[in-house]
Amino acid sequence: MKYKNIVFDFGNVIGKFDGKYILEQFCSSLEDMEILMPVLFRNWPALDEGTADYDKNIEETASLVPARLKPAVRDFFHRWPEYVDPIPQTYELISRLKEKGAGLYLLSNASTYFADIASEWPVLRDNFDGIVFSAPVRLAKPDPDIYLYLFRTYGLKPQDCFFIDDLEANIETGRKLGMDGIVFTGDTEAVRQCVGL
Repeated sequence: MKYKNIVFDFGNVIGKFDGKYILEQFCSSLEDMEILMPVLFRNWPALDEGTADYDKNIEETASLVPARLKPAVRDFFHRWPEYVDPIPQTYELISRLKEKGAGLYLLSNASTYFADIASEWPVLRDNFDGIVFSAPVRLAKPDPDIYLYLFRTYGLKPQDCFFIDDLEANIETGRKLGMDGIVFTGDTEAVRQCVGL
């Protein structure tokens, strides 16, 4: 292993986040999807940053749609994590890294609501040595401060860490701070080669 610690993003690395697919689980027609799509995700960055209150956002969003769709809005915000499907090859990678004694850490943008739920999912609870979700600390990638928060909180040296994220901008910030990484496209073999697994 070339690195002591592997830092994972969550969305599209550990679990598949597909907004259209998730929304389809709460809509009965294409017309409803077209109404809901622009309003449901309008505040997503603010929810990830922790600058918007999750429950207030639900009611504000519900106020923007026809009465018949208000229940769908509330249902969506309370149940969407059920449709973040696991990425099996990443689960296997996590297992292999754990066996090799790598420190495993999570650095992910997510609302407080998702952070509370996902922190208790076995894949994270049972395998990860440290977890940083953005909203609870009111910082979000690619802001360098959230990376520094991760390093400081868990006593990590950037050069000892390797970052796996699905967005180039997030990997680039890590590199500027001394943490190497790879843009994840689903190719766990590429990750293995990079970390020497």
